[in-house]
Amino acid sequence: MSIHDSLCEISSSGIRELFDLAQDIEDVVSFGIGEPDFDTPEFIKKAAKRALDEGHTHYTPNIGRDDLREEIVKKLKQENNVETDKENVMITIGANQAFILSLSSFVKDGDEVLIPSPGFVSYGPCVKFSGGTPVEYPLKGENNFRPKIEDLEELTTEDTRAIFLNTPSNPTGYIIRRKELEKIADYLIENDLIALVDEVYENIVYENRHTSLASLNGMSNHVITINSFSKTYAMTGWRLGYVVAPEDKIDPMVKLQMFTCACPPNFTQKAAADIMNTEKAEKAVEKMVEAYRKRRDLLCDRIKEIPEMRLKKPEGAFYAFPNIEKTGMNSKELSRRLIEDAKVVCVPGESFGKYGENHLRLSYATGRETINEGMNRLENFFKKV
Repeated sequence: MSIHDSLCEISSSGIRELFDLAQDIEDVVSFGIGEPDFDTPEFIKKAAKRALDEGHTHYTPNIGRDDLREEIVKKLKQENNVETDKENVMITIGANQAFILSLSSFVKDGDEVLIPSPGFVSYGPCVKFSGGTPVEYPLKGENNFRPKIEDLEELTTEDTRAIFLNTPSNPTGYIIRRKELEKIADYLIENDLIALVDEVYENIVYENRHTSLASLNGMSNHVITINSFSKTYAMTGWRLGYVVAPEDKIDPMVKLQMFTCACPPNFTQKAAADIMNTEKAEKAVEKMVEAYRKRRDLLCDRIKEIPEMRLKKPEGAFYAFPNIEKTGMNSKELSRRLIEDAKVVCVPGESFGKYGENHLRLSYATGRETINEGMNRLENFFKKV
C-alpha cells in the first residue's frame, strides 16, 4: 500500500479532535497534552547557542554526529547495561521518525506487527506507512497493563515480523518487569521476531526499575531501541531522538534519512552531545522527575475521591489511566461531556486502541494548581451527573 493510500485510510487522531473542540471554549483546564510543562534547562539552551556561535550550522553525516553517537554509546553502557558501537546508533528527528525509519528497514508489504493496546497513537499509522499490518495485543488492567506471553503467542502468525513494546508506557504509566522481559526475549528468539522498544520515558520512573530489553543475553539481533531527548530533558520542540539497532537495520535507515531530511539539525545535535552524561543533566532530570512524582501522588489522591473512577497508580511516565466503566459512558462520550460541561480536557482511552476503551488518560505534566483546579471541576461534574 502506498503512503497516499495509507493516509486516506488513517483517520485523524482522536486527541487532536478533542483539542480542536477545546480551542473554542474559554477557561479550559487541560490534562490532555503529553508534554513537559518545564522549559528546557538553561544550560542546554546555552549549549545550543554556543554551538550556533561556533558555526555548527552545516550538514552532518546522515547517520548523525560522531560525538553525539559516542555519548549515546557511553550512556547505554552506564545506564542501560547495553554494549554497542556508534555504528549501531543513528540520530533522528524525534522518536516518531525513528519508528518510521526502523519499520521501513525490514517490514515488507503484508507483514504483521503487533502493537500494544492501549498504546501510543503513532504505532499503528507508522506500521501502515511501512506497508505492514498493525495487530493490537491487549494490555489489561487486571495484569497491570503488561503484555502476557499467552496473548502474544495467540496473535502470532507466519506473517508476524515484529512487536512494539513501550516501557514505561504511554498511556498507562506501567513498567514491564525484567522477568516479563526475559519471557518476551524467549518468545522473540523462538519466533525469530524483532522488538521495537520505545524507551522515551525511561528516566521518568517512580517505583521499580526500568530494564532495557537490549541488555538481556541474546537480544542484540532482535531489538531496535528507540529513544528521544524530548521527555527526559523537556526538549520536545528540539525534535531530537535516536535509534539503536543491528547494522543491517541501520544501513537502510541511513539511506532513507539521506533522501528525506538528510540529517537532524547540527547545532541541536552538538548541544545534546555537550550535555549528555554530565552532572548538570543528571541533576536537572532528577529535579523534574521529583516534581512529576509529587504531581502524580496529588492526582492519584484526588482521583480516589471520585467513586466513578478506579485507578491503578502509575509507576512511570506522566500519565494516569483511570477506569471509567462506572460512569456508564464510553470514553469518547465522557471526554466530550467533560470539555463541554466541566471545561476539562481528558483524552478518551479509545484513542489508544480498542483495549483502551472504558478509560481516560490524564497527563500530570502540568502544575499542582492546574491539577487541583481540574480535579475540583471533575468532582463537581460527577456530583451532578
